[in-house]
Amino acid sequence: MKIPFYTWFLRLPEKINNEKLKANFKQAFPYWIASLITGLVAVLYTKLFGWAEMLSGFILSKQPWLIFIITPISFVSAWWLVKKYARNARGSGIPAVMASLELATPLKNHLVNKLLSIRIILVKIFSTLLMVLGGGAIGREGPTVQIAASIFRKVNQLIPESWPKISKKNMILTGAAAGLAAAFNTPLGGIVFAVEELAKTHISNFKTAIFTAVIIAGLTAQYILGSYLYIGYPDVNGLSGYIFLFVAIVAVIAGFMGAAMSRMIIKIMRWKRTIKMKGFELMYVLFCAMLMALIAYSGLHSILYSGKAEMTNLLFNANKYGGWKLPVLRIVGPIASFSTGAAGGVFAPALSAGAAIGSLVSEWFSLASANANLLILAGMVAFLTGVTRSPFTSAILVLEMTNSHNIIFHLMLSGLIAGMVAMTVDKRSFYEHLKDQYLHEVQLEAV
Repeated sequence: MKIPFYTWFLRLPEKINNEKLKANFKQAFPYWIASLITGLVAVLYTKLFGWAEMLSGFILSKQPWLIFIITPISFVSAWWLVKKYARNARGSGIPAVMASLELATPLKNHLVNKLLSIRIILVKIFSTLLMVLGGGAIGREGPTVQIAASIFRKVNQLIPESWPKISKKNMILTGAAAGLAAAFNTPLGGIVFAVEELAKTHISNFKTAIFTAVIIAGLTAQYILGSYLYIGYPDVNGLSGYIFLFVAIVAVIAGFMGAAMSRMIIKIMRWKRTIKMKGFELMYVLFCAMLMALIAYSGLHSILYSGKAEMTNLLFNANKYGGWKLPVLRIVGPIASFSTGAAGGVFAPALSAGAAIGSLVSEWFSLASANANLLILAGMVAFLTGVTRSPFTSAILVLEMTNSHNIIFHLMLSGLIAGMVAMTVDKRSFYEHLKDQYLHEVQLEAV
C-alpha cells in the first residue's frame, strides 16, 4: 500500500515525550503547515499576477490594436473556465468564504467542499490571470482569501482521526485571515478582517490560531518577496488643521460611490439571471470586453488592471490631480470586469477608485502635497468601506500599506462616516448579497 507523502509530517508529534506538549503540538501543527503553504501559494500567485499584468501592458504598448483581440479572448476564456469547471470560483472569493463559515456545521459541512477545494484554487488562479491578461480591472486579494481558506480546509481534512479535533469553522476563518495578510503584507489587517468581516464567535475561541497563522503566512511571503509595503511611504506630514473637514467630504462621496458601485454590480448580476436567452452570457462577456477595449484604445488606459499603478502615481508624483475621468474609469472598469462572472477581486479596484475620488476632491480645493495625499488615503478607506461595510479593516489595511500611523484617526473617521453614508444606499454590504447567492445555489444543488 502506497503511503501518502505527507505522513512523515504527521509522525513528528510522536517524537515528543510530554503528553500535554504533544497534544498542544497536534492542535497547532495543522495551522502551521497550512499557513506555510498559504504563504508560498500567495507569493507564487502574486508573482504570476504581476507578470500577467506586465505582459499585457507590454503587448498593448507595442501594438495597441491587439486589445480588440486579447481582451475578448481573455475575458471569454476566464468566464468559460469558471462556468465549465468551478462555478463557485467566480468573483472575489470572500463571499464564498462567508458562506462556507455558515455551512461549516455537522449537518451542512459536506456542502463546504463546493466552495473550498483544490479545484477552486486552480480555477481561481487561472481565471484571474486570464482576466488581468485581458486588462480586467480586478484584484488578487479577495481570490487569495478563498485560496487560503481552501488550503486550510484541505489540511483539516488530512488530519488523522487519532488527532485532536479542530474546529472546521475556525480553520476556514484562520485561513481567510492568513490569506489577506499574505496578499497585502498586512498582518493586523488580516486579523481585524477575520474579526470584523467574518467572525461570528468571540475571538478568544481562535485568537492563538489566527495570530500564529497570520505570522507564519506573512513571514513566508516576506522571506521570499522581502519586507515591503503594498503602496509605500507617502508624505502625510505637516497637515493643515482644517483637513478633517475635507476628510469628511471625501468620506461622504467615496462611501456613497462605493456602495453605489456594489449595488450596480448586484443589480446587473440579478438582471443577467432573468435572461434565459441561449448564448446571452457569452454575449454579455464579449460586450464588457469590447467596452473595456474601446475605452482603453481611446487613450483612457486607467480603466485597465487593478489600479495599483494609479494609486502609487497619485501618492508619489508631484501632480496629485487625476481629474474627473479617473474616478469614472476606476468605477466602470470593476463593474464591467466583475459582472462577467469570471474570477477576480474587488479590494484593489475599490482602493484605486477611492484614491481617485480623494484626488478629485483635492483638486476642487486646490490642496497640495501632504493634504492631498491624506485625502487620497481617506478616499481609499471610504470607498472600500462602502463596498465591505468594514471600516476598521479598511482603515487598518491602508494604515499598514503605507506605514502612516500618524493619520490613524483621520482614516478611522473616514471609514466611520463612509459606513454610515453607505447604509443610505443599501442596508447590506456587497459581500453579504453575494454570500446569500452562494448559499442559495449550493443548497439548491444539494437537493
